[in-house]
Order: sequence, then C-alpha cells, then structure tokens
Amino acid sequence: MATAETTRGRVRTYGNWRRPTSPGLLGLGTAGTGALVVGMLITVVLIMAVGIIEAFVFAAVLGVLVLALTIRDVHNRNVFQRIGARLGWWSTRSAGSHLYRSGPLGRSAWGTYQLPGIVAATRLTQHHDGYDRPFAMLYTPKTTSYSVVIGAEPDGAALVDEQQIDTWVADWGHWLRNLGDEPGIEGASVTLETAPDTGLRLRREVELSIDPDANDYSKALLREVIDRYPAGSSVVKAFVALTFSGKGAGGKRRDPDEMARELAARLPGLTGDLQATGAGAASLMSAEELCETVRIAYDPAAAILIDEAHAAGDPVELSWADVGPSAAETTWSGYRHDSGWSRTWAMTSAPRGLVQAGVLARLLAPHRDIARKRVTLLYQPIDPGRAAALVESDQRAAEFQATNRRRAAARDSLAVRAAAATAAEEASGAGLVNFGMLVTATVTDPDKAKDAAAAIDNLAATARIRLRPVYGSQDSAFAAALPLGLNLAKHVNVPDLLREKL
Repeated sequence: MATAETTRGRVRTYGNWRRPTSPGLLGLGTAGTGALVVGMLITVVLIMAVGIIEAFVFAAVLGVLVLALTIRDVHNRNVFQRIGARLGWWSTRSAGSHLYRSGPLGRSAWGTYQLPGIVAATRLTQHHDGYDRPFAMLYTPKTTSYSVVIGAEPDGAALVDEQQIDTWVADWGHWLRNLGDEPGIEGASVTLETAPDTGLRLRREVELSIDPDANDYSKALLREVIDRYPAGSSVVKAFVALTFSGKGAGGKRRDPDEMARELAARLPGLTGDLQATGAGAASLMSAEELCETVRIAYDPAAAILIDEAHAAGDPVELSWADVGPSAAETTWSGYRHDSGWSRTWAMTSAPRGLVQAGVLARLLAPHRDIARKRVTLLYQPIDPGRAAALVESDQRAAEFQATNRRRAAARDSLAVRAAAATAAEEASGAGLVNFGMLVTATVTDPDKAKDAAAAIDNLAATARIRLRPVYGSQDSAFAAALPLGLNLAKHVNVPDLLREKL
C-alpha cells in the first residue's frame, strides 16, 4: 500500500493495492501458459503421428479449456471455479453435511453442543502471560496453529483531527509490518462487531450509582434515562486475533503448554504496540469471554441471558463444548443457526484508486436493517525474505502484460507504475501483507434477510469494495469471520501458490 498526499487541505490518501499475479499469455498465469504450450506441442505431435482429425479434436478441447480459464466474471472467477463450487455444494448436500444437530438429541455421540464445521476439532485452553493476565489460546489440529484473541476498544474518529488519524494509520501500518518479523506468525484478523444494546449494563451502572438520599425527581429522571436511552442504541466490539504456527525448529510440533510459555513473553509487547494504533485499551481475552462471544454469534438470543447474568453478578460458566449451535442448516447462499439467519460476503476487489482513511466508516457503523453485523479483515504478513522476490515477480508480470500488446492499455501502464512503486517501498523497508475481508449480516427475523442483503450491497458501494456472497460455503465463511484466527489458506485443498500461477 502506498500513500499520497493531496495539495488541497493536505488530506492524506491511500491506495496501490495489487492482486498477486504471474506473467503469462492470454491472461493466463505461468502455470496456465505452460499447460497451453504443452498442449500445442501435443497437437503438433498428433498431426504428425496420428492424423489431422484427432489433432483437431484435441485442439478444440484445449481451446475450450483455455477459454474457460480466461473468461472471468466481475468477481475474477473463471468457469472452473464456479463449477467447482457447484460440485462441492452438491457433494455436501448428498452427504447431508449441510445439516447439523448437537446436544443430547443430536448426532454427536458425546451429547455436547460442539462447534460445527472447520472449528469442530478446535481446543481451547487458558494460560497467563508475563503480566499474569489470563488469555485464551485456541488450537486447530488440522492446520497445527495456535490463536490468541485481543479485545480492543477503538477510540473512533469523532472529534479527532486529521493529524491524529494519520498518526494512527501510520502506527497501524507499522504494527502490521512488524508482524512479519514475529517468529512463526501465520496471520492476523481484525473483527468489528455491531449489535443492539440490551441496556442491562447501563441499568446496572446507574442503579449502583444512585444515592439513596437523593430527591425523588432525580431518581425518576435517571430511571427514565435507563428505560429510554438503550432504545435504538448499539454496541460496537473490536477483536484482534493472532495466529501462530505450532511447529518449532525442525518441524517439531509444540504442545499447548510449550506454546503458551513462548507466547506469554511476547503478548505484552504486541498488546502494548497495538494501543498506539488507536485501538484503545487492548486486553487479552480470557477463555470465558471468548466462549461468550462465540455462543452469542451462533445464538443471538443468548446475548440477553448473558447480559442479565452479568448484571446480576452471576457467573455464566460456559465451556468450549457448550458454545456451538443446537441446530444449524447451510444453504447455497445463507446459514441458519439457532435463533439467527446469516449471510457472509467475501471481498473480491479492493478499492480502485486512492481513498481516505474513513472509507470503511459506513460499512463498519451499525445499521438499522441488520441485527448483528460482523466485518472481519484478514491479514497474512509476508516474510521479508519472500516479500522481495514477490514484488520483483509482480513487477515482471506487470511489465510483461504491458509489453505483450501492440498498444499498452491505460490499466497496464498504471499497473507497471504501481508495481514499481511497491517494489521501491519494499526495498526501502516497507512490509508486504496479503489481506481480505469477510462481512457477515445476521438477522433474527427471516423476513428481514433481504433487507439486510440490500443494506450490505449499498454499504459495499460506499466503501468502494466489491463483495460476493460465499456461495456453497456459508457455514465455513461464518466461522472464518469470527474472532478465532482461523488460517483459511490451510483449509483450502488448492494451494495459494498454484492458484496465483493459474
């Protein structure tokens, strides 16, 4: 990402996001171009050894395959990707995996409310860091990774001058850049969740502060505030999840105790640096807090019960085996879970051109048509050693695309300049980070699902991003948008490197 400063009012703007590419012919990557060349050689051999008819049939099939790879929709998905999604959904429905039942009457033999899908095998433990603060650590056996979650209280941009906002953005960029130097870091995610306020916390705070000797008018006024203020108000919560590899030197797997000892010494520094980015008071989430967050996500109606328990001073005492839904059903474009209906979108295109720091403000803000909204930014820090080779390859791919035509298109010329700027910034010490976004909208009334979907489409336009529903994988996308630090790249069967080369 590069920054540019305008002369009018000295408003700082940001841009120069680039999708990883590889050089190739006809819009194909390196691997696709290699397959095309091999196919052409096979066609020549067939003409010489078998006959022209057989060679023509093979060439026609090859042409159809190349055409299916090169024709892409507005979300940059080719025919094979769309067919693969349909086949995967058909396989899921045939196996009955789109339905989930848990609890004493569920399908699980142990009778607990275990989490479904890609988070079913996760294990939660609690440890203490160097400041003796309890923190939850989530272990994912499939990816051999450990995640910790940090709760934040962002200050917001209200009544804050532009200089302070620019400082926060710069510190956030430095924090992400420093993640690339963290040993074993695999990814980071930032989750902003908005939900209606139950008003129970306000009631508890006010009632505890009322003086028994106060006059009746003052008491009546405060009680009226308690009754009216929560109506229409929302709660905004922020979470930062960090994911670390569970493999040590030599590829040896580390157990939770060993990993916890290592993270206990590193977490105080990470949380301290995070506070300088405008995240407010950054505190490590305990196992109980993480269980409550996940339980409310799968069952929004439980939020009132949990708030009532906190207001009464009663412990909730949830375990990781009790936070899953009792019933869930995945459809092609939605996900039903206990008392909620959700749909998750994935970002397919970052903002084009230059944007200001508040480009995501409306997308992150509460919306009246959406009961609970969760926006998750996924970051994958790239090792500095690999980043240098990556930006150089990206620059060669942009130059190849521009010189492959007789007249270079305007976009090709801009891509060459953007790739050169990225390479220059990386050479001067800037970090390189892959990023994505997931947006989940949850409603408690199925009749409002269409209104929520229309609201997300409008909010995406204001943020200048392109969103696409995660068709056929709504349950996995819902879990990935939670503050659990799931490494999605390791859950995909096709490696990222191969997808880029194609």
